[in-house]
Amino acid sequence: MRTVEIFDTTLRDGEQSAGVNLHEGEKLEIALQLERMGVNVMEVGFPASSRGDFQSVKRIADTITGSTVTGLARSVKSDIDATWEAIRGAAKPRIHLFIATSPIHMEYKLKMEPDQVVERAVESIRYAAQFFPEIQWSAEDATRSEWPFLARIIEEVINAGASVINLPDTVGYTTPKEYAEMFRYLLANVPNLDRARLSSHCHDDLGLAVANSLSAIEAGVGQVECTINGIGERAGNASLEEIAVALAVRKDIMQATTTLDLTQITRTSRLVSKLTGMVVAPNKAVVGANAFAHESGIHQDGVLKNKQTYEIIEPEMVGLTSNVMVLGKHSGRHAFANRCEQLGITLKDDELNELFKRFKELTDRRKNVSDEDLLALVLEVFDREVGAKYELEYLHVSYGTQAPTTATIGILTPEGELLQEAATGNGSVEGIFNTITRLFNEPIELLDYRIQSTTSGVDSLGEVYVQLNFQGHISSGRGVDTDVLCASAKAFLDAINRIHLNGAVEQVSKGVNV
Repeated sequence: MRTVEIFDTTLRDGEQSAGVNLHEGEKLEIALQLERMGVNVMEVGFPASSRGDFQSVKRIADTITGSTVTGLARSVKSDIDATWEAIRGAAKPRIHLFIATSPIHMEYKLKMEPDQVVERAVESIRYAAQFFPEIQWSAEDATRSEWPFLARIIEEVINAGASVINLPDTVGYTTPKEYAEMFRYLLANVPNLDRARLSSHCHDDLGLAVANSLSAIEAGVGQVECTINGIGERAGNASLEEIAVALAVRKDIMQATTTLDLTQITRTSRLVSKLTGMVVAPNKAVVGANAFAHESGIHQDGVLKNKQTYEIIEPEMVGLTSNVMVLGKHSGRHAFANRCEQLGITLKDDELNELFKRFKELTDRRKNVSDEDLLALVLEVFDREVGAKYELEYLHVSYGTQAPTTATIGILTPEGELLQEAATGNGSVEGIFNTITRLFNEPIELLDYRIQSTTSGVDSLGEVYVQLNFQGHISSGRGVDTDVLCASAKAFLDAINRIHLNGAVEQVSKGVNV
């Protein structure tokens, strides 16, 4: 039974999902949870793409000790320098260099001849080797590359110092059989491949990312790249939880295992979903709300007699348990802190105090507080890290079926000035949106608006997720409150705050698809 290393790219490829823009504190919280789950390698960003990405990569690298931390870089010296400055404080630093190798990418994107691509790849690895103890190299669009050329360039980059070779299915084009055959061909035709670890990285454009990743493992790769909940550019990446559980359940066939703590899967999935605003589909394998639900009478009868009749995965394997401690009005600080710890929530003393205060305020309005409620409150505490921002001071909405809806809003600016405005709309949400647009005196386009409850019941917290186009930048935001209109106003302001936090989004090329 061999061990396959898990390379998580939630914070790099996953964050390239449309509309996802995590701030530094949120990225660190995800990184800490990934470390707790036991991922071997975490790719935490693309340091050369923006000042914000550089700072978050550096903070994570300076904090994480249990996993290898890596940053993505193009095959140019400036990218390598930026990545070293960001990663150098890591306990286990790695750089992830890439260059395209398919004929269509070399001709139209790089405008380089194959010989030039080989030369550039070797040059960049030799330069990076002056700083990094470990170098991973990727052949972008490998599955549409010519196999003899792949064999040639891989041999050269290994000789130059690469110790991990990643062959991504960049556009989700390949099939399991083709992908496995490619790896077997290279194992047979690259004479020095025994000096490097092979890695797979699959996108889900045809819904084959997990199947292709498992096929690559069967073909002999020692590292598999994936994301939590399968998030990522376009249709997403291979889902970490599906790959890990498939290896655990079908170890008789796969003959491979991981070092992951699988009981951390559910809480990691929920954390990433909450922070990114990307809802997990109910029918999503392993972590979906219906993954362990049985409605059919025949299925229910079978499960009651023997769970293995219809459940091939034990819910406890992925961290689902029925032993839930109920938190309520009379719960003390110790029980509260203990529950936070069980949920994998990392809090400083001042954050714990703030969260406990918010918890007590919530118990005045509802009898019991669920784990989902608690996580929703935690996210608001994390948002304090953004520093000076626009904050909702008050909201008043006048609504009636026979008259226009009017919203009156007061917000505090980062400088502490109170701005007040009112506007009408065709409904409460539109009234709030129009008022915020007038407050900023600039056109704002609402691209997406979603509302959901944290739990069942009329006293549940309402969570609102929005996506805006403001000042030419697309941003997502979220708001949480027992009043969904207040949550809506908070979500609109949160999206605007994230744009200001990123310095009006000074990105060079965040959307790199590897």
